Amino acid sequence: QVQLVESGGGLVQAGGSLRVSCAASGRTFSSYVMGWFRQAPGKEREFVAAINWSESTWYADSVKGRFTISRNNAKNTVNLKMNILKPEKTAVYYCEARGGGYYSGFTLGRDYDYWGQGTQVTVSQ
Repeated sequence: QVQLVESGGGLVQAGGSLRVSCAASGRTFSSYVMGWFRQAPGKEREFVAAINWSESTWYADSVKGRFTISRNNAKNTVNLKMNILKPEKTAVYYCEARGGGYYSGFTLGRDYDYWGQGTQVTVSQ
């Protein structure tokens, strides 16, 4: 069982930057694939980025080159640094986890087994 707690959300101007973080419980954090998803008002949750145990990363096309995901296995944390944020991407950002950390490419919500409560990111005009 893994418990995930997101933090770092807030209000940021369009074009600005923000970092959100996720703290995970459990002794096997390093064996998990960690991902970030977001859900805008009235829209479905969508994949943003993920990282596996060997720190291979993959991103949604819409954020490539602007967002960076990283993990610290010693601290059981995963971070998402977001640059050049766009107003239409105001959303709740969710941290998600799944086992099988050796693999990569998971981009669907159903691929993940655990998720947190989310942190709100609001991008103003």
